Amino acid sequence: MAEDIIKEELEAEVKAEPEAEEVKEPTIEEKLSEAEARIAELEKDRLYKQAEFDNYRRNAIKEKADLILNGGRKVLETMLPVVDDFELAIQHIEAENDVKAVKEGVELILKKLLQTLKTHGVEQMDTKDKEFNTDYHEAIAQIPAPKDELKGKVVDCTKKGYTLNEKVLRFAQVVVGV
Repeated sequence: MAEDIIKEELEAEVKAEPEAEEVKEPTIEEKLSEAEARIAELEKDRLYKQAEFDNYRRNAIKEKADLILNGGRKVLETMLPVVDDFELAIQHIEAENDVKAVKEGVELILKKLLQTLKTHGVEQMDTKDKEFNTDYHEAIAQIPAPKDELKGKVVDCTKKGYTLNEKVLRFAQVVVGV
């Protein structure tokens, strides 16, 4: 009896449910048309992105070339007054008989040049009586050390070394005591 009641209720529920609408399955032609539209949209987007990247790359190359050509402009502009001073010194050397005055003038120009380089991060290396260090020095000769404490140290500097922002710009050429 309980089974009959459950059976009747189920049948009543099934009859009470409205008929489900048939879901129309898209045809192969419709699926193909949608896929082709999606492919066209993606291809258009890819071409847009490719053009955008090409423009970026072209601009980056142009900026890099400009930096290479004009990167040292500020440094060179600060060097021009030193060149002017050298030209004036050369003009006055011909008229000057006092060698000491000429020497002092050239020393002043050298100080100005070194100060200008210093403002751009270029420093002279101090080598006098320093331990020989291959990171900063290039040994061009070895001589017997005049004193025992100068063994393995720089005895003489034949060409000064320079650093640019604490990186070696030019190694100092030195004579080392052995």
